[in-house]
Amino acid sequence: MRRGGILNRHLAGALAELGHGDRVLVCDAGMPIPDGPRVVDLAFRAGTPSFAEVLDGLLAELVVEGGTAAAEVREANPAAGALIEDSLPEVELVPHERLKELSAGARLVVRTGEARPYANVLLRCGVFF
Repeated sequence: MRRGGILNRHLAGALAELGHGDRVLVCDAGMPIPDGPRVVDLAFRAGTPSFAEVLDGLLAELVVEGGTAAAEVREANPAAGALIEDSLPEVELVPHERLKELSAGARLVVRTGEARPYANVLLRCGVFF
């Protein structure tokens, strides 16, 4: 058993398979999950684990070039909006409907227990060199 890092074996395995340019949707409990991508559902109960906890853990494990989030996050969920913009090197804001369309191209979906609106981001993986 690992001492630290991500202990969920499904998530650890899925992260190990990602490559440059792959997209990872980190979403709240209410985001529609598209058909196709691998899904790791971490939701335990409303709010657990939080979007912030999951995003922080993923950013510790992945090289991320940037991300895409819903423009509505700034007004509807300022805490999540600030977290996304402060955590990523580059953020594109698009209408929420467009984010849902783009999420169909994700290679991996990580569902959190977050129960606040628009706590969703589509991460774009980079390379470590």
